[in-house]
Amino acid sequence: MRIAFSSIIFLLFLSTNVLAQSDATDIPQDIYKIFPNATRVGEMHTDIKVTPVYQLQQLLGYVFESNDFVDFIGFSGKPVNVVIGLDTQGNVVDLFVKQHSEPIFLHGLGEKSMFDFVAQYQGHSVKERFIIGGKSNVGKDATYFDGVTKATVSVLVINDTIVTSALAVARAKLDGFVAPSNNIINPDFYEPLTFSELVDKGYIQKHQITQQNTEGLSREVVRAVDDIQGEFALDGNIIAEHYYAFLSLPIVGKNLLDEEEFARLQENLNPGEMALMVLNTKGFSFISDEFIPQTTPEHLRVSQGGFPTAIRDIDFYSFYDPAFSQALPDYNDIKVLRVKSKGGLSLDQEMEIAISVPFKPSFFEQDEHLFPFKVTLPSELFMENPEAQLAKPIPLWQKIWRDRTLTISTTVVYLVALSLFFAFQQRLTPYTKFVHTVRAFSLVFVLFFIGFYAQGQLSVVNIYTLLLDIVDGFSLEVYLLDPVIFILWSFVFVSLFIVGRGLFCGWLCPFGALQEMMGILAEKLRIKQIRIKPQHHKRAQKIKYVLLIGLVACSFYSLNLAEKLAEIEPFKTSITLHFVRYWPFVLYSVLLLLLSLKIHKVYCRYLCPLGAGLAILGRFPLVKLLTRKDACGNPCQLCKQKKCGIDAIEQDGSIDYAECIQCLECVVTLDNPDLCKIDKYKKKKVPTRVKNLNPVRT
Repeated sequence: MRIAFSSIIFLLFLSTNVLAQSDATDIPQDIYKIFPNATRVGEMHTDIKVTPVYQLQQLLGYVFESNDFVDFIGFSGKPVNVVIGLDTQGNVVDLFVKQHSEPIFLHGLGEKSMFDFVAQYQGHSVKERFIIGGKSNVGKDATYFDGVTKATVSVLVINDTIVTSALAVARAKLDGFVAPSNNIINPDFYEPLTFSELVDKGYIQKHQITQQNTEGLSREVVRAVDDIQGEFALDGNIIAEHYYAFLSLPIVGKNLLDEEEFARLQENLNPGEMALMVLNTKGFSFISDEFIPQTTPEHLRVSQGGFPTAIRDIDFYSFYDPAFSQALPDYNDIKVLRVKSKGGLSLDQEMEIAISVPFKPSFFEQDEHLFPFKVTLPSELFMENPEAQLAKPIPLWQKIWRDRTLTISTTVVYLVALSLFFAFQQRLTPYTKFVHTVRAFSLVFVLFFIGFYAQGQLSVVNIYTLLLDIVDGFSLEVYLLDPVIFILWSFVFVSLFIVGRGLFCGWLCPFGALQEMMGILAEKLRIKQIRIKPQHHKRAQKIKYVLLIGLVACSFYSLNLAEKLAEIEPFKTSITLHFVRYWPFVLYSVLLLLLSLKIHKVYCRYLCPLGAGLAILGRFPLVKLLTRKDACGNPCQLCKQKKCGIDAIEQDGSIDYAECIQCLECVVTLDNPDLCKIDKYKKKKVPTRVKNLNPVRT
């Protein structure tokens, strides 16, 4: 029997081993990195490009590349391709970046920071709501990931790439994921109804939390509820009561609001967004005492299919009371919330709205308990979408522009003020102190706000990237990803042909401002400046043009090599990365700044390829605002020798607009009789000539 039993065991083991070998296939390296326990892979599906992965007969999950589902482009003009593995529950098993061209990671921060950011998604479900760079206060409705400093746009692109592609696969292949609806709100469904009738028909949802809802809860939660109850005079066993009214539904919005109020609401919503009005009529509220207008109510959650939905107070009633067309129940709190279109909420499908109560499991912990409420709106409110197409998500560049409204507005205001200053320059230059004050403010603003804060340092890389895009196929969306850079380039491009390169180099370049501050510091410290001889100065000016031609030519051969060679610019090290970088780059930038103490703006004058490119385009400006007098250059050389630190005034007194940064020091001097020497020359020379001529005549 022992022999027979052993034989049976051996045969079972052998058959299992043979079966495993028969199912085993060669596992591609990309899939093996994600599913090391896989024994075989199936054929790529024909409907969407996913590869099923198995361990014997068990489906482990799917592996796919993000490029097959999304095409969100980064700064390089190309998407970041991520290989992602999802298990059958919608969890990210593992993922890695397969290909990318993001300059900030390739030639700045290093790729490790990108890989570390991507690794944070491992083990998380695609049902989670990811918040990048935020801080968790209380609650578990969101997953907070660390961002990457100085690479905000690239990180947002990568986040959208991972989440959007993973959701597309989950909704198509996994159970328990609600597919987006093709139905839309019926705009013609309307009949006059009172508030009570709207509630009775289910168009407005009533959510009551009673004592029975607290039965079986932990002692800490019950204690927290009792503490809250003590603050309210409650009727019966109801401890909280809320009403949820989607004002975007015509039958709700038009019945509750008067015509003007409903129209105002519609104007305040972006395409695809919805408005949810929440009333608290009894007990504890969805609004906390620390609530900040235009944020998300801390104690309110809206979700669908396990996916949290982004909601935010739109401060609808900030300036006057709501203009309701009928009486509402007496309420303690009221808010109209914006339901973000990217949240994917479909009103025709079941959703869950929950009120939370904060409690402390222990002295050091903070948590919350949710009282959920299932909401299903009546089907007659909706109709089939005639186009049967899902709304496209808001492009990333639009999200970025909305998020940076204050930065964009401040930048635009400065550009408008700068334009007006230049337009009325000839009227303002006689006011020496005023011009010097404006100049000082501009240097500080450009360095600290546009440079360090808004990251608005233009680069020669932008020039040859644009040239390559024109050759390979131009895409405006790439440039819209950084609104400040886009606005500055648009402004500079137009101003080049009007007033020349000086408007940028003298008033918009952060590193130029930093160099000029070094010059001011040298003057305060009485550091003697080195004056380059004219013949050497003219030759040295040509260096930046040689560098420009070399970089542009190299970019057509190898963009990566051109980006490495563009490190001749110290902008990335000093302005973008705040000198936090590998020491050779920091040393190079610091040496240039120290050299600026002896040679005024040495980098701008002789090495800057960006300045060379702008000089070529702005060599012949339409308007030359820098006025000169006949005596400028002959005999007066004051401005050339003492006032023009950039050495852009010729021997004859004319201005070399290809080199001038339009600091306005020469015209300020010319318009100030206390500074200009021309009239003094005249007063001295006129009597001298008469005295010398008299002996000749005699």
